[in-house]
Amino acid sequence: MIKTSLCDLLGIEYPIIQGGMAWISDASLAAAVSQAGGLGVIAGGNAERKYIEPQIEAIKKATQKPYALNVMLLSPFVDDIIELAIEKKVPIVITGAGSPGKYIDRLKAAGIIVIPVVASVALARRMESLGVDAVIAEGTEAGGHIGELTTMALTPQVIDAVACPVITAGGIADGRGAAAAFMLGAAGIQVGTRFLVADECTVHENYKNLVISAKDTAAVVTGRSTGHPVRVLKNKLYRKFSELEKNGAPAEDIDALGSGALRLAAVDGDVVYGSVMAGQVAGMIKKCQPADTIIKEIFSECESVLLDKVKLIHPIV
Repeated sequence: MIKTSLCDLLGIEYPIIQGGMAWISDASLAAAVSQAGGLGVIAGGNAERKYIEPQIEAIKKATQKPYALNVMLLSPFVDDIIELAIEKKVPIVITGAGSPGKYIDRLKAAGIIVIPVVASVALARRMESLGVDAVIAEGTEAGGHIGELTTMALTPQVIDAVACPVITAGGIADGRGAAAAFMLGAAGIQVGTRFLVADECTVHENYKNLVISAKDTAAVVTGRSTGHPVRVLKNKLYRKFSELEKNGAPAEDIDALGSGALRLAAVDGDVVYGSVMAGQVAGMIKKCQPADTIIKEIFSECESVLLDKVKLIHPIV
């Protein structure tokens, strides 16, 4: 069994974190992942306290194992959600879409482990200087909001730049991807897209079916012209985005097109005009499985790759 410093830091059995996907990563999925030995994550997104608080209460009832709350720092309710995390004694907070600098001292004083998502070496260094416990280096292969660097290029550069544990995210859906991350020096992996089709994931079935039917080129990027690139699966909404960007539409018009589109797909099941966020690994995912099975398969294959499949043909002298 693969055990890393991340397991010790977070109190988990497998060095895997479930991605915090807005309108998708609720207590049902997070509890299943935590129970299976990984770190389940409740996604805050742009939701208000009245939505997130019941999710925290639900996961506390469902499992005694560690879990995390993902806080999107661009949310208009971020201050309330940080207060909620402290009040409810959430053990781990994962942040995205900015710097959690103004909140770190308060979170740490409350005994909360803080792990920000980073897309560059500069941001990773800054986060470490602020006293975070680990960082998630997320490559552009990931679903949702993305940076520019690929996972393979970003991970080793972040690892070389900081002393804290580095978790790799973006483009990982099986044991081969996990093995690659560990060979690069990562302390753990974050997986989002494969957990979209976990049995315990409450995302709409239409969303799951589009992921399962996705081909290798199905995951594309919108919003590059606005400075807010997002990776989604191709549909009519994507084509509308592409047309607006091609014709040089104002950034405000392009951003407005995406307002509420994720919820439309994830909750209402409109995968034609909704935003179906998923990573480039969607084409590798062919079936729904329990979260426990997903985790065990990833690490069983990972161990096989690391122990049995790598052969040194010509020893270096």
